[in-house]
Amino acid sequence: MKRDKVKELRSKSAEELEVITADLKEKLEKLNFDLKSGKTASIKDIRRIRKEIAVTLTVINEKKHD
Repeated sequence: MKRDKVKELRSKSAEELEVITADLKEKLEKLNFDLKSGKTASIKDIRRIRKEIAVTLTVINEKKHD
């Protein structure tokens, strides 16, 4: 994830970040299902989504502690 994207996430409210995290988790669930069912799902996409979830959760925690 690029630094510009992280700066953009930091400018959002905690509620918006929760919505983004929920959306990313849904995407991850769908990709994992596609992978297990034999459809073509890229491992690279799964890894990228997991990292994006981690970054958004980190930003949420930063906001809670500030």
